Amino acid sequence: MLMNMKDVLSIAQQNKFGVGAFNIASAEFARLVIEVAEKLRSPVILEVHPDEHEFTGDDFIYYLRELAIKATVPVVIHLDHGQTLEQVMRAIRTGYTSVMIDASALPFEENIAITRYVSEVAHAAGVSIEAELGTIGVAEGSSEGGHAEILYTDPHQAEQFVRETGVDTLAVAIGTSHGLYPAGKQPKLDIERLKAIKQRLSIPLVLHGGSGNKEAEVAESIQHGVSKINISSDMKKAFYVALEEELKSGSHEPNALYLKPMDAAKEIVIQKMDLFSSIGKAALYG
Repeated sequence: MLMNMKDVLSIAQQNKFGVGAFNIASAEFARLVIEVAEKLRSPVILEVHPDEHEFTGDDFIYYLRELAIKATVPVVIHLDHGQTLEQVMRAIRTGYTSVMIDASALPFEENIAITRYVSEVAHAAGVSIEAELGTIGVAEGSSEGGHAEILYTDPHQAEQFVRETGVDTLAVAIGTSHGLYPAGKQPKLDIERLKAIKQRLSIPLVLHGGSGNKEAEVAESIQHGVSKINISSDMKKAFYVALEEELKSGSHEPNALYLKPMDAAKEIVIQKMDLFSSIGKAALYG
């Protein structure tokens, strides 16, 4: 069942569970995520970065819509880190039910102005909107961008930002990075900052760079306002490590080659849905 982000996350926020947003760059990833979501009766977000959309083309988004419409659990199709109005408009035109405008690298007032405009456009089309305040770091192997220095979200600015833009969800910077963390390095989430942000906001919050963080901290963040957690690197790494092994085995038929990699990625999706406490929560949606 295809839904927008606002409706899916409002239930998650009320019941204090998180919804996994999994980056989808191929039919294999789309299928495995939907299959796990249906098996575990979990709502899910299919997330597509503009670079992934450019690679797959508009027809792929139509395919995702068909999967979502036919699914027996709530499914959101979300644009991840849209940087321009052109990318956002393309997403709305091709059938996304949620878009992110990421103007976080710009000065505060410019971020507000751009986000407010996109919010008006998206809401007029019945599409939910996410924005980002503060900056997410970048680790190894990330194709989603990021910043060398993490600029933590200021709680007071967050309150003003949401009030003036009308966004439905806000991605906050509390210590995470996109990509995989080097050996021996693991981020520490600033839970106290998260609490301070949540005290000032009523909308669901988003945790970007959800791969590689301490599970206990992620679970705690959900108890303090985080309702959407982005997952890309963990899932893709499991897939491609298994794919490399399959290629070494000498198998080159796609219908056989991708089976074990898909199973490996499914295990990550299962682990994340369990961690986010979203298993069985599809029953909460009418």
